[in-house]
Formats: sequence, structure tokens, C-alpha cells
Amino acid sequence: MIIDILTLFPKMFENVLGESIIKRGQAKGRVRIRVHNLRDWTDDNHRTADDKPFGGGPGMVMKVEPVYKALKSMGVLGNRKQHTANRTILLTPQGERLNQDKVKQLAKLKKLVLICGHYEGVDERVRSLVDEELSIGDYVLTCGEIPAMVLIDAVVRLIPGVLGHEKSTESESFEDGLLEYPQFTRPAEFKGMTVPEVLTSGDHKRIEKWRREEAVKRTRERRPDLLRGK
Repeated sequence: MIIDILTLFPKMFENVLGESIIKRGQAKGRVRIRVHNLRDWTDDNHRTADDKPFGGGPGMVMKVEPVYKALKSMGVLGNRKQHTANRTILLTPQGERLNQDKVKQLAKLKKLVLICGHYEGVDERVRSLVDEELSIGDYVLTCGEIPAMVLIDAVVRLIPGVLGHEKSTESESFEDGLLEYPQFTRPAEFKGMTVPEVLTSGDHKRIEKWRREEAVKRTRERRPDLLRGK
């Protein structure tokens, strides 16, 4: 997979992309992540990528021209029906709420282009250039760079060959619509708190049954909305 990021603050990505699973995915050649400075597609000496909003109001609005030129140079504009394996995404609080099902869909694609909004927002005409808009939650951040990082992390770990154990994602939270069951490791006892006996029994059928029951219980207690319709 190739992930292209369009941002006004490329340095924000340096540490995130150079650590942990995302770094491993790139090192294995499973994903190629390229960070682009939107100011490289501006025309004036000041490399202006934002301006005051028409009609007045606070803050600055990201301009449409740099975004258009960047997308055009990447070859992602035009007939989108011919590029079904590519998606251009605008990170914005007005977008569809990101969830695990959407992440799974995106992880199957060949290319993602992520546009990071900033300031007071983006020129409305930018929306006509993208395939979809995504949000990571019902709250407002200062920029789209952090949501882009969240999306990249969620997607990269699902790309085959990135994680050390291919079944690592099968029992995680939100798989099968449930939160993940409780996890324990050594020591078996810590300050009076002990690991459930079933987990040390060696009985894999009992363990599997216990984990399923605990996943349902935890979901019912913490996220009952996930059980609706089940």
C-alpha cells in the first residue's frame, strides 16, 4: 500500500512514522508512506496556503488551489471509476465517524491520499476533490494531522505481513462487534490480585468459552450500544 499525506506541517509526522508498527510495516516493504508539504504547490514567494474567509469571520481557511495542484500531480483526479483501489480522504470533524469496519475496508486498498485540514477549515471546494470525509470523533482538534496519524496506525496494522502474528487482530476490540476480553501476563499473583484459574488450566476450550463470555460481559457493561441488533 502507498499512503500519501498532504499537510502544512510535515514535521509532525516524523516521530509517529518512525516508530513501532508503522516503522516495521515500512521496513518490511508492506506500506510506503510519503509526506508532502502542501506549500510546495503554492505560487507566491510567501508560499501562501491559507487566506481570510469570504464574508468575514475568525481564523484562516486553507486554499483550494494547492490541494487541487497536489492531487493533480499525483494523478488521483479525473475518472475515479478507473481507480477503485485508491481513495482520497479529507480528515474533518464533519466526516463519517471512523470505525473498525471502515478501517478494514481501507486496509484492502492499494493507495490512500490523506488531506489534513488546518486553521478554521478548508475551502468548501476541496470537498469536491475527495472521495470521502472521515472523522475520528465528535470533538474538534486544531488540525487534521493527528486524525491522519490515527487512521494510518489503524490501517497499517491490518496490512498482511505487518504484525508479527497474523492472528493478532482476530480477537481485538470491535472484532465481531465486541470489546476485547481481559488479558493477563506474569506474575500470576500481584498484591493479592490473581489471574483467573481458567487461564492457567491449559484447557483451551474452557479458555475460549471464558474469553467469549467475558467479551460479551465487558461490552454489555461498557458499550451496550455495540450489542444492539445482536
